[in-house]
This record gives sequence, C-alpha cells and structure tokens, in this order.
Amino acid sequence: MKRRIKNFFERNPRTAFKTKAISKLFKIKNEEQYNLLKITLHKLLEEEYLSKKGKRYQLYTMPDTNKLFGTLQLHQDGYGFVTSNKKNLGDIFVAERNIGPAFDGDKVEVVLFAKQKGKNLEGQIIKVIERKSNEIIGTLHKSKSFYFVNPDDYRIHRDIYIDKINLKNAKENDKVIVGNIEWEKSMLNPEGVIIEVLGEEGSSDAELAAIAREFNLLNKFPAKVLKETKAIELVNSQQELKNRLDLRKENIFTIDPVDAKDFDDALSVEQLDNGNLKIGVHIADVSYYVKKDAALDKHALLRGNSVYLVGKVIPMLPEKLSNGVCSLVPNEDRFTFSVIFEITKRAKIINHNIVKTIINSKRRFTYEEVQEIIETNEGDFSEEIILLNNLARTLRKLRIKTGSIEFFTPEIKFELDECGKPLAITSKVLKESNMLVEEFMLLANKTVAKHLTQHKKSARKPFIYRVHDKPERERIEEFARFVKSLGYTFNLNSLSSSAEIQSVISQVKNTEEETVVNELAIRSMAKAVYSAKNLGHFGLGFRFYTHFTSPIRRYSDLVVHRLVHSYTKNKGGAIYSLEQIDKISDHISACEKNAVEAERKSIKMKQIDYLKNHIGEEFNAVVSGVINYGIFVKIIDNLAEGLIKVKDLEGDFYVYDDKKYSLIGQHSKKRFRLGDKLLVKLVRVDLDKLELDFTTTN
Repeated sequence: MKRRIKNFFERNPRTAFKTKAISKLFKIKNEEQYNLLKITLHKLLEEEYLSKKGKRYQLYTMPDTNKLFGTLQLHQDGYGFVTSNKKNLGDIFVAERNIGPAFDGDKVEVVLFAKQKGKNLEGQIIKVIERKSNEIIGTLHKSKSFYFVNPDDYRIHRDIYIDKINLKNAKENDKVIVGNIEWEKSMLNPEGVIIEVLGEEGSSDAELAAIAREFNLLNKFPAKVLKETKAIELVNSQQELKNRLDLRKENIFTIDPVDAKDFDDALSVEQLDNGNLKIGVHIADVSYYVKKDAALDKHALLRGNSVYLVGKVIPMLPEKLSNGVCSLVPNEDRFTFSVIFEITKRAKIINHNIVKTIINSKRRFTYEEVQEIIETNEGDFSEEIILLNNLARTLRKLRIKTGSIEFFTPEIKFELDECGKPLAITSKVLKESNMLVEEFMLLANKTVAKHLTQHKKSARKPFIYRVHDKPERERIEEFARFVKSLGYTFNLNSLSSSAEIQSVISQVKNTEEETVVNELAIRSMAKAVYSAKNLGHFGLGFRFYTHFTSPIRRYSDLVVHRLVHSYTKNKGGAIYSLEQIDKISDHISACEKNAVEAERKSIKMKQIDYLKNHIGEEFNAVVSGVINYGIFVKIIDNLAEGLIKVKDLEGDFYVYDDKKYSLIGQHSKKRFRLGDKLLVKLVRVDLDKLELDFTTTN
C-alpha cells in the first residue's frame, strides 16, 4: 500500500486529494483496505513524504525551493541528475519513473521531494522547458502493427513511434532522423516524423551522416561559400611577388602521412658558412585567399576546425582550397607564411624572421619514406633530412630538460574495404620522422607567440594563445598515489611538477605500465584551450605558445596569421578587438572539444563493428580502469575498451580498494590492479550502446 501511494503521488506531484478520492481511484471496496489506506497516509504524513491541507493530502515539497530549473543529464541505467540554477543545492537526483517526457540535455522544471538520494536532493521533472534538440537519430524498425525508431543515443530511454504516413520512404533498418517530436505526459512513448533518411544502418555514409548530425558538424558548404570559393584562383601577380620573399629555388619539401591530402607545412634546411643552420618552416598562407569577414571566413569560423573521422574528413575549408589552392603540393608555386631561423647545431637560436614568402615544394615525402632515409642515410634530400633530424633530436632533449612532458599516446589505424567496413585495426608506431616534423612545428609556434608578445609594436595587443593551465593539486596527488602504488617515486613538493611527471613517464618507458601511466597522467592534466590571456603551456613547458602551423584545418591559425601580419607590418590598430578574440577563442575551443568527441565516437564505432565478428576470441589487454562493479580493460592491439563485470569474476568475492586502484578477492587475495596485463575473452558486443563485455581467462 505504501509503495502504491508513493507512486500515485509522484505521478501527481501538484495535486491534493481527499482520502475518499484516493480510495475511489484505487478501487478500494472493503473496510479493511480503506483503514490500511488511512493508516499509511498518516505514516507518510509523519515521515514528511506527504503534506496535508485541510482534508487533502499532497506530495510534500520543500518551502521556497520546491521548484527549480536546470539541465537534465541522463545515465545509461535510466535515472538522471538535474544541474539546477541554485548551485548551493547541488545536483538533483531524478529516478527513472520521475523523468517523464524529458530527454538528456533538456532544460526542465523539477519539483523537490522531502527525501534525499544519498547526498543528493531528489525530485521529479514536471515540465520540459526547452528541448536540447528537436531531432533524434536512430534506426527504423517494424513490429506487427506499427513502426518505431530506436535512438542511437542510449540515454534516450524510449523508442519513438512513427505513423506509416510519416515514413518518408524509409525502409526497415534504415538510419533516419526523426523530427516534430511530441511527447505529453499521457503518452506512453514519444511520436515523431521521419524528416531525413541517412542510409542503411551500418553503411559508411549512414554512419558519417549520423555522427555529423549528432555532433552538429556541418557536412555541406552553403551555396554562398561555394560561389565565393569558385571565384578564387591562384594568384601570381608581379605586384604580389614584390611583397614576398621568393624561395622557389630552395629545396623545400613536405612530410605527411601517406593518406594526407592537404599539405599545410613544409621544411627546408641549409648549412651556412659559419657552421650554423638556416631552417625554414613554411606554412600555407590561407589568409591571402580567405579574407576576414567574407562568407568563406565566417563559415570557417562556424566550423572551427576540420574533423577527422575514420575514413573521412569533414574539412574546415572547401576542397578547392584545402586540397588545391592553399595546399603545398609538389612542383607548384604556393604562397606561404614562413618562420626562418638561424640556429646552431646545439639548438641555440641566433635570430629568426617571420615573413610572407612564395615557395615551390620539390618533394612530397611520407613519414615512412623519411624514416627509411633516417635509417639508411640514402634517398632524395638525404643530407637535408639527416641535418633536420639531428637538430630535432637536440631540440627535443632541450625541451624535455626545460620542463616539457613527453607523453606517449598510442594511436590506431584502420584498414577499410571499399564500403568503409574495417578489415583490420593496428597500432600506429610513432618514429623519428613523426617527431622530426612535430619538433619544428613546436618551435615555430613558440617563436611566433614569443615574437608577438614581446614585440614592442604589438605588446599587449589582442592575440590568440594556445594555453595549458597547471593541473589541480588534487589530481596530481591522485596521480602520485597511483604511481607510488606501482613502485615509482614522485615528489609532490618538487618545484616543478611537470619535471616530476616527465620523470615518471621516463621511468615507465617500455614497461607494462607505460600505456596506463601515460593515460592517467593525461587525465590528470587540465585541457589545452585557446585564450586571449597568456597562461603559458604547462605540458610543453613553454611561457609563450600559439597555433600558427595548420591554417588549412584550424581557424585559430588563420586568425594568428592575420594578427602576425598586421602587427609586424605596423598597419595601424588591431584588426580584432580583445572582445572578438575572447569570443573566437571560446568558440573554437568548444569546436575542438566537439570534434575530439566526434572522432572518438567514430573510432569506437569502427572498433565495435570490427569486433562484432570476433566474439569468443581471446585478446591481450591491460586494465585501464577499476571501479566497484568491474574492471575496464583495453585491448593492446586495437585499443578497444570494454568491461569485465565483478559478477563475471569467478571463484571469489571481489572488493574495491580505491586507494590501491584495485579489486581484491576477499578469500584468495587475488588482485586486479590498474595497469595489469590480462588475457581476456570477448563475450558480448552491444552495437546500440557501443559496449564490449569481456571475461578474464587468467
């Protein structure tokens, strides 16, 4: 009876009822049940679960704060939390039965109960104020008598009914977008209309379209942008050449991944008579073609950056620019913005010049080709490449010595068939050729930021920095506890926590713990963002840092090019106000975060798609996380992550020890610890939730 009454009032939180009315609604017909109803109502009144006005009972609400507004965050198990507008109250717990017609991310009105859920206040959603999105992506299914869409987002906890007249020619198992969603309290499930058919579920095109819609990625360029792009042509006028340093006769070349299509950086090196090296870092001059405030520029800002999904790129700029006019393709004249250094072989910078140039790349190298030259001392431009690599080694040693952290972040590459299906997944091996390019890009970015910050004509003028704040003390303490549990040293009182972190990174190199220590170190860090305020870059150990070297794929670099040109040429006032730089920085930081999440989902989808055909197989894995209900493991070969549930750990009862990052058997004392290597068997693949379940075999 108590449970029945609670459910009744939670469904009707704003209405007061007399006992007789409740009795009638409960269809109580005998005196015994009626007396039980009265006794239970009185108990709930004493417990302050109910309140009483005259003869009417109503769900108890807290005075003054009975109504709150906030944003719903749903958990995969159905319950949720509302982040309220009253920060002092904390997040409001909402049980699944009290979610009502709300979706994850919706702005809602919530009424509070007298009870609490642990440390959190508890409440019920009584109204959806604003939907996060009026469109939902999912897969169309058919039952005997009706159609429904199962949402891709597992936090949307209801299927959406579709009337057959609203199918828009979609077929069963098609990936679709549903709009015009209606869901009132009285409706068991939401209803909607199919507004777009993305393609057959599992197809590469459907996956791409679904990710693009889910993360609001702009997959098509507006007609105005395409028209503006079409009018752009390669410029080689004598007047423009007078404004540029002509480097077309120099041995300049690009080094990129084998599948790269846009080349926005090139390198050159020359031995000077005094024994020093003249190093050129040449960057595509996108700012020459993409004019400030043009339609092309505004749309590039909107996108913020290119997004690299598995097997597909959603570019920031139209292909004519990204792969053509701006791309530093071999044997073609291209406008560039160059940072030219005179530098000793011990990596001491004697001077530098930041100048507009024109180049003609003599060779397009892949990382693999350059690596072979490094190892054999033979091949095109071998002398230049060896000089660059030796200097890059010295630069790297100095950078690490002065506080830069050299994280090891494993990556994977996919072999796809012509339909975009994964045939194989392998780990990328980063070699010296990769690090060679990275070192000179870091040097150019740091030099440009330092030049613009210290330049007397541009000091304190608006600028975009790439900043990485110091990590929070609590996170570093947690990281220190973990590495100490593995037997490594970490001095929390060191003057330089970055040096201590690098010391641990060096200690674990080529050990079993390397991957997990690096991952936990990265998790301990603050996130790098764009800012008008120079906070320095903790991870790199740089006081000054910006993004200058990738204007084809990052809007930040395009703006920095404009600012550098404006300030160094002394063309008057700043071309951007500080307020504009602030807004741009916040926007492109959000775009970058969104792109990273989209890229991660793309990778996970391909991993799941590949592993669905490998159920029952065994894999070498490393423990990547430990929680009270299980162990997260990451397959070493393909980096796919899944869960071993505690209930599937046979032979003992396992208890979570948060201080030792371990699950420990109560009787056997067997321990599963963060960083441990295991042989695991794949037992379940959930394509909807993108989840993998494993069991251990050792």
